[in-house]
Amino acid sequence: MATSIQAQQLSQIVSSLQNIRHIILILSGKGGVGKSSVTTQLALSLVHKGNKVGILDIDLTGPSIPRMLGLDKMQVHQASGGWVPVYAGLEDKNQRLCCMSIGFLLQNKDDSIIWRGPKKNAMIRQFLADVCWGDLDYLVIDTPPGTSDEHISIAEYLKETNPDGAVIVTTPQAVALADVRKELNFCKKVGIPVLGVVENMSGFVCPHCEECTNLFSTGGGEAMAEEFGVSFLGRIPIDPSITTLFETNQTENSASGSLVTQYSQTNVFKIFNEITGKVINKVETNTDEMYTQV
Repeated sequence: MATSIQAQQLSQIVSSLQNIRHIILILSGKGGVGKSSVTTQLALSLVHKGNKVGILDIDLTGPSIPRMLGLDKMQVHQASGGWVPVYAGLEDKNQRLCCMSIGFLLQNKDDSIIWRGPKKNAMIRQFLADVCWGDLDYLVIDTPPGTSDEHISIAEYLKETNPDGAVIVTTPQAVALADVRKELNFCKKVGIPVLGVVENMSGFVCPHCEECTNLFSTGGGEAMAEEFGVSFLGRIPIDPSITTLFETNQTENSASGSLVTQYSQTNVFKIFNEITGKVINKVETNTDEMYTQV
């Protein structure tokens, strides 16, 4: 009976995600390295390149994506086919950016999620099976730190959908790199392809002269990527304009345009746009290879 139920649940997930071309996970073995920031910037860069993008926030105890997108006061709605994700307002009607997060389901945004593993797993499964994403080019999944229940569950649930892979986020410090190595080993054990490593918080961009200064060590992410034989996608400096944008953005009534437009005007956009291009090339190459093998 249990096997039958599990098969039915996996079938529902496959059906729910069948109109999504690419699925990318954002992972790190260390908390505080900026996974949610990288998730948001990757999604915004993908939209800027003309893609229809969804973000699934499965960091259940620390959902920050709604805040970063300026959607934290919004709520999800129920339709006949399931939950309808929250859409960000964009200037170009051909673009699409939507999000699903437990943050939209809390009555009080300051409420804490005190759940054991099975309830977290059930919530992740429901997000994957019951959200009406529609047609998307990319679904970017923001995960909690570590290699815990949530990660094992997402790997099992997505196995039948063949996710494109994971972007691994680290900072230059040795303590972060040590934990991120565990994440790379986790991906290898559960069969999740690694698209590449991003070294976040690599330097500080001065808001006045735009010069980048190394506050911490640098190059650790690239050395780790080389050690594990995976691609190094690039370094992202600390940019105060990004912090200001994500902390204060009010996309509905902004005179500066949508969040995508505002992001494209930041100092770090050019850097992340190049990283996004590498991710797209990696994903498309892997897809072509898969069809060639078939």
